[in-house]
Amino acid sequence: KGQKKNSIVSLFNSAILPFKRYVEIGRVALVNYGEDYGKLVVIVDVLDQNRALVDAPDMVRSQMNFKRLSLTDIKIDIKRVPKKKELLAAMEAADVKKKWENSSWGRKLIVQKRRAALNDFDRFKLMLAKIKRAGLVRTELAKLKKESAS
Repeated sequence: KGQKKNSIVSLFNSAILPFKRYVEIGRVALVNYGEDYGKLVVIVDVLDQNRALVDAPDMVRSQMNFKRLSLTDIKIDIKRVPKKKELLAAMEAADVKKKWENSSWGRKLIVQKRRAALNDFDRFKLMLAKIKRAGLVRTELAKLKKESAS
């Protein structure tokens, strides 16, 4: 009987699971809708199959629907419903902000925010820089083609 249980556990552990990110206490999520849009929050408790209690350093602890959360790969080690001070300490220890800024998802959102903040003249300068860069690439490519042909 014990042998059968161990084989089932090893089969489960070796199976390729369909998801990598699970709703769990300590999971960092990005708010994708509502007044807190774009904020990173931590799931501190699961209320039911549709809602979680979330908290972040710059917001009041509140319940949020899972449809409004996008789970990230980042997870911090906290107990269920920690005090604000404990949560902040755990986030500092796990270096959540740095991990987020170094992730491809976080970098993409930073670039989007930076582009949204550009004014008309900045967009014009960016366009000129892109044209100049494309011209340099074109001339270098032409040189390389000419060298390889001769």
